[in-house]
Amino acid sequence: MKRGVGVTVTAVVATAAAAVAVAVLVRHWRRRRGCEQARRILRRFARRCATPAAKLWHVADEMASEIETTLSSSDPGTNLRVLVAYLAPLPTGEEKGTYYGIDLRGTNFLIVKARLQGKDEPLTEVHRHEVAIPSDIIAKVECTRELCDFMALELAKFVSFHSETDSDARSTERKLGFTLSFAMDEAPESSGMAIKWNRSLVDDTVGKELAAEINQALEKHGVDMRVFAVVNDTVGYLAGGRYYSNDSVTAVNLAMGTDIAYVESPKRTPNPSKESAGSAETVMNVQWGNFSSLNLPLTEFDTYLDAESKDPGSRVFEKLISGMFLGEIVRRVLLKMATEAALFGDSLPPKLTTPYLLMSPDVAAMHQDLSENYQVVGEKLKEIFDIDNSTPMAREIVSEVCDIVAERGARLVGAGIVGVVKKTGRIKNKKSVITIEGGLYEHYRIFRNYLHSCVWEMLGTELSENVVIEYSHGGSGAGSVFLAASQSHF
Repeated sequence: MKRGVGVTVTAVVATAAAAVAVAVLVRHWRRRRGCEQARRILRRFARRCATPAAKLWHVADEMASEIETTLSSSDPGTNLRVLVAYLAPLPTGEEKGTYYGIDLRGTNFLIVKARLQGKDEPLTEVHRHEVAIPSDIIAKVECTRELCDFMALELAKFVSFHSETDSDARSTERKLGFTLSFAMDEAPESSGMAIKWNRSLVDDTVGKELAAEINQALEKHGVDMRVFAVVNDTVGYLAGGRYYSNDSVTAVNLAMGTDIAYVESPKRTPNPSKESAGSAETVMNVQWGNFSSLNLPLTEFDTYLDAESKDPGSRVFEKLISGMFLGEIVRRVLLKMATEAALFGDSLPPKLTTPYLLMSPDVAAMHQDLSENYQVVGEKLKEIFDIDNSTPMAREIVSEVCDIVAERGARLVGAGIVGVVKKTGRIKNKKSVITIEGGLYEHYRIFRNYLHSCVWEMLGTELSENVVIEYSHGGSGAGSVFLAASQSHF
């Protein structure tokens, strides 16, 4: 009797073990099959995102053509906005001394002080102070005067605090560089401040009014500095590049948003003013985020699509290349893989359905993961989406998605740069230094490498030597300091 019970127990245990083994095999088979399905999605996505040199040249040619059309016509019928951004001379590299600047952002501003020692020396004695703008000032429709007062007070405190280190203290009035680092649609929707300050970049009258309000506030609070112009921050990066090289003719902002500035002959600018007539060059700002072309490699996952109409919206180019959108594109691809291929198991991770949860620094970290079995990718998936059961194979696919998105974005930036340089007529016979500012370029090594290799591939060994790409000088907000230096001559 006992012997029979033992045999029965053994049979039950064996059956249970077999069932467990079968379950494990089924789960393993499902995961392998899911990864195979995910790879099919990946291959389709990669084909749609492909950027061969021929396609990139179409993009570059169209970029150059649209800029030319916008400049030469009062009603160009293009999506590009090409604005006269700065009429005063850029720095020469001979300016020396201590200069101050303010970089106004969406909800805060940065006060910068630095010492310039000539084109052969880096910035020294750099001090930065970030100040949050009170919410009640941001929310008001007509708040520029209050904001100007607030900035002047904070600048007065900053100057007083650093006065002991200011070896160039003097009785003469100094210029204060002033740059804007936000676009109207990146600031809070209720912000009347954003609307008016951004109008200053496209309406010279508004710009002069704002400069006058800033100067009134500076005088009111005893700050012996004056603002010459309210300028887009990308123009500041160009000023920094020009300080160190006379061949610096273009600057790119490559952060959460993106635009490009370049040097143009005043004769080629729309409605040249008396001020531009006396200048050897004019800085133009190309808000290339709205650039659109049939040659752009678009996919179903790109955020240029309106969720309801499925029609292309605005800022198409920006949504393929800027830091604000790269992570979202990756998330959308992973969501499709998780839904249709069970990439992360049978249950869909709830957080994976949340838009804009994945940011570009996270994409960079996962893409550049060199650890065994993609451990950094696994950590990011757990940290951001609460996915704690990813397999090495799934993590490898995640890294490859990041690679496809980054490569496409970087190569499109390269094509855009080539297009702008082509517009200036400098590709074949003149050196052009391109200054780039922004976390995508500074911190995302693979993105940066893709951008450089794209320019080399498009131009070839010989011509690519005429286009030199470098990171901006001085770091965040420093462009305002270089503008202050350039304005010290008048």
